[in-house]
Amino acid sequence: MEHHTLFSILGIEVSKTFLYWLSIAVFVGTYAMIILEKFFDRVAAALFGGALAVFIGIESSTHAWEAIDHNTIFLLLGMMIIVSVLIESGFFSILSIKALQITKGKPINILLTFTFLTAFLSAFLDNVTTVLFMIPILIGITKRLKLPPVPYVIATILASNIGGTATLIGDPPNIIIGSIGKFTFNDFIINLAPIVIVTHIVGTIVFTLMMKWKGELDPRITDPKELEEIIKTERAEFDVILMRKGLIIFGITIILFFLHHTLHLEPGTVALFMASILLLWSGESPEKIFERVEWTTLMFFIGLFIVIGGMESTGVFDTLAEFTASLIKEPLSGILILGPLSAIISGIVDNIPFTMAMAYVLADFSKEVTFNTEPLWWALALGACLGGNLTIIGASANVVASGLSAREGYPISFIDFLKAGTPVTIITVIIALLLLYLKYLIFGI
Repeated sequence: MEHHTLFSILGIEVSKTFLYWLSIAVFVGTYAMIILEKFFDRVAAALFGGALAVFIGIESSTHAWEAIDHNTIFLLLGMMIIVSVLIESGFFSILSIKALQITKGKPINILLTFTFLTAFLSAFLDNVTTVLFMIPILIGITKRLKLPPVPYVIATILASNIGGTATLIGDPPNIIIGSIGKFTFNDFIINLAPIVIVTHIVGTIVFTLMMKWKGELDPRITDPKELEEIIKTERAEFDVILMRKGLIIFGITIILFFLHHTLHLEPGTVALFMASILLLWSGESPEKIFERVEWTTLMFFIGLFIVIGGMESTGVFDTLAEFTASLIKEPLSGILILGPLSAIISGIVDNIPFTMAMAYVLADFSKEVTFNTEPLWWALALGACLGGNLTIIGASANVVASGLSAREGYPISFIDFLKAGTPVTIITVIIALLLLYLKYLIFGI
């Protein structure tokens, strides 16, 4: 079917070069509206940018639909439904109380416990699923203790992206790299996990010191008796049967995530299928469950995917990837070129589309050069995953967690996230890439 655009309706012929720069202009305009969130709602801005890209002919409606990462959308929707049922059952209320008792209500204990668990779980589930699971518990605890939830949520987001860097399934860019670069789960564990462990320790020290300096780790309840009373008297209402069904489905879903490469099933397909089973089995009203789904987050992703898809279809990402590859003359210096560039670009435009474009370029690049390009793949993974901590739209987990926080009445502004994320991103990217560089320098390529 012929695709009509604003320019074709007006009888104006436009060149590919014009559309190339127009796609960049639409992205920059959309990004500016997201940053200026005092004047524009970020979801409305993303949807407007996506619709504008199609309306003026940067991409066809068919390509716009294809530009949406349906695996990500299905994964988010499926896990949101499963988590919503678990919330309804009272599961997270029980976990909040248990976590309150274990940490004894001390802010530093809460921060370290949640960031460590989040980083660990993000490596073996995926960081989106992990934040969907952890953020409701964290917000529940901080509210009870009268602590400001936003800094703790941001710290947890940063930990999820760091932890997710360690494995094949932890972060979407790694899944892309594993698929295109033909790397196994063990390849990621061997090459990235040791680096990520050190990087996580350094990152934890950085955001702990930042929060300490800002007074965000100071207890708001200073009376020991009052604190003890809160911990002792917290009670949760729960539905045992619904909780059991939800946990069984959640457990099976996680097992299938581990096996999805063997089964050749996308994580999004698994999540949505298992969520539909849970809806049928639980007997819960879909209307009630769907009220808890973060539809605004899903709409934000859809709009942003289309905007970014416009730059993808006009060749912007190919240009960026080819430019980056042209700078690389040998693997060691390539680590120090590709890693930082990947971190910067991924932090600004979302790490999934850039990783996709760069991975295909690296695959072709590997066939043309005589040296071993494996270090470059790991530099790409570290840069893309850790760079996602730069901005609130840099990674899927950031958008999901900020949506959950906003729903609870604690919105995270673009600038607040940038202030917290920038120092952590810069330091962790430097540490990770230097460790990767030293690994190949000492042990050879």
